[in-house]
Amino acid sequence: MTAVELREATHDDYDAVTAFTSSTWDGDDYIPDVYHDWIEGEHRHTLVADPEGSNEELAGIAQAVMLSEREAWTQGMRVNPTYRSAGIGTTLTHALFDWARDRDAVVARNMVFSWNRAGLGLSRTAGFEPATEFRWLHVDPDPDASGGGSAGETGDLTATTDPVAAWTCWRESEAHRRLHGLALDPEETWALRELTQETLATAAEETALLTVTDDRGCQGLSYRTRTYNSEGETGAEYGVAAWEGLPAARELFGAIAADAMSIGADRTRVLVPETARHVSDGAACRIRPAENPDFVLAADLTTDYRD
Repeated sequence: MTAVELREATHDDYDAVTAFTSSTWDGDDYIPDVYHDWIEGEHRHTLVADPEGSNEELAGIAQAVMLSEREAWTQGMRVNPTYRSAGIGTTLTHALFDWARDRDAVVARNMVFSWNRAGLGLSRTAGFEPATEFRWLHVDPDPDASGGGSAGETGDLTATTDPVAAWTCWRESEAHRRLHGLALDPEETWALRELTQETLATAAEETALLTVTDDRGCQGLSYRTRTYNSEGETGAEYGVAAWEGLPAARELFGAIAADAMSIGADRTRVLVPETARHVSDGAACRIRPAENPDFVLAADLTTDYRD
């Protein structure tokens, strides 16, 4: 174990952080691009590991964010290659757990790309357990798609906006069971939290809530969390898509396509459970899936995670 001082990250740490993160994932790490904004915020805590208290080189960095009164999200775990296998990642993670538990969080979660063997290994060593997995589906924006911002019909299915129906549909859906009730947080990017009825009602008022109904009730739902810019294009992000049956999937994806076009999006990403049914339903609707799934892990902060 390398002797380090854990302290709050500062703007003056930018060069030292960039020095060991700029080569992560072949130079595709987001931290150097967002660092100064990323460390700001009342409900987040960013730590750096400072070897021997020196400010010349840092051994690692990680961040925790409170997503709700009981849920914390950890992200941005990076360890300087010089200090790998020295326990830096676990030390940072447990310090973030302590911070979250002091704020009454009972669970901390993180997300790791399924191909990231080092990240998965570090997460399990630090006390995270497998929670769920998801995959992005990329729906092409389409002005001629059914559903969307205005109600449309496909057979007996109608695309509408109904927060109460959406909540009932979500609670009874296979997606809810597979995702353990998790969906994208409306504010923190790439973070998942428990989806609430309030989140759906807010989406109906502020972004977009899409529901697909028939005479049996709601058969599918999705909601738009945000738009983002990437490589000169505008993307629309949807916090989850849940549906019952292929006809409902077709109508729901049509609603998403129309909604994305209505706000001028060039691309979308829609979170769905990583199951054969959900991904193959997407394929049957000619929706392009991401190449790999992503894993979500969770740590129970009511237990002694240092055991």
